[in-house]
Amino acid sequence: MKLLIKNGTLVLADSLKKCDLLIENGKISKIACSIDEKCKTIDATGKHVFAGITDMHVHLREPGAEGKEDIESGCRAAVAGGVTRVCCMPNTNPACDNAVVVSYIINRAREVNLCKVCPIGAITKGQSGESLADIGKMKSAGAVAISDDGVSVMNSQIMRLAMEYANDFGLKCLCHCEDKNLADGGVVNEGYNSTLTGLKGIPRAAEDIMIAREIALSESLDIPVHICHVSTYSGVELIKSAKARGLKVTAETCPHYFVLTDDIITSYDTNTKVNPPVREEKDRAAITAALRDGTLDCIVTDHAPHSIKDKQVEYNLAAFGISGIETSFSLSYTYLVKTGVLNLCELSDRMSAAPARILGLDGGKLEEGADADIFIFDSNGKYVIDGNKFISKGKNTPFNGFEVYGKIKYTIVDGEIKYQD
Repeated sequence: MKLLIKNGTLVLADSLKKCDLLIENGKISKIACSIDEKCKTIDATGKHVFAGITDMHVHLREPGAEGKEDIESGCRAAVAGGVTRVCCMPNTNPACDNAVVVSYIINRAREVNLCKVCPIGAITKGQSGESLADIGKMKSAGAVAISDDGVSVMNSQIMRLAMEYANDFGLKCLCHCEDKNLADGGVVNEGYNSTLTGLKGIPRAAEDIMIAREIALSESLDIPVHICHVSTYSGVELIKSAKARGLKVTAETCPHYFVLTDDIITSYDTNTKVNPPVREEKDRAAITAALRDGTLDCIVTDHAPHSIKDKQVEYNLAAFGISGIETSFSLSYTYLVKTGVLNLCELSDRMSAAPARILGLDGGKLEEGADADIFIFDSNGKYVIDGNKFISKGKNTPFNGFEVYGKIKYTIVDGEIKYQD
């Protein structure tokens, strides 16, 4: 099967290039100024051609919570957002802590046949933090990393063992950094707005202490570690210092941390409730700067879809999480590229190349011989975010009414069109 993309502006690793791109048998076979081929053709005049996004932090909910999301609905939402590879977290029911669940997710994703799905195995059995899951068998079944996302592994010795065992199998630990004793049931950032609203706050220290621990373990063991969803300015400084010392530390953040501040919680809208919480302007500014200078390696969504009943309750009782996989590219393009923080090549690195590189996966670049995982977007395409129109079962977004640019027109996975606007 052949597919030709004509007249688009390709976002390459280090430049923009107006040219044609030919796909054959699921691979990019040729990139040239002009390609003439009798096959299905997409006219990308006035559009940009971008390497498919690898979102390395997604909650697909299946198995066990299909009312919030399932693999099919999550993958449909993903391709609508330009995401061609999803790495799904293990906090399912049962937890993805064994080879059977890993295999189930992979096989179910193949049946759905929309985007690539790479399971992340649990660090501990049942994500209890008490004993290690069978890391080797999960790797053999197809897990690409391990994490106890949603709950930190509070026992430092278990975390040390996890990092050592994972490294033996060529896997990284993706660390949810939160001292649950310091968080102490908080629901928003601790600061002026938590006092104003009467909502219990979570201090920055709850995140920073655990970031510091993971960095210390990484340094002591000389083993790579990845820090999930960074939200604090002080956490950024810890990571920057670690990188300056040459440590094998990588880190991610999400659009809600570089777009929003905790002023949003004064509405008491439970769609603003997320963990870690959205913080203050100095945090937002520091995260933005860290994406520019590379301290933060990549942008992910932490896509956490919930049913309406999980959110239409009192703020303290509402579930944490934002449904973000359909809006992450447009928010990133609008608030990072159009504002001059990043150029398109840098955004491609943060969203496509870097996540693949961190996990040791192929992809994330437009080059001959690469998998044809691609999306095409209209940089002038403007729309207003409306969670009610999401493909995801999760309509929970704090971005309702936000006007954004970067409308996705096509998403292609292994050379097949999986989404068309």
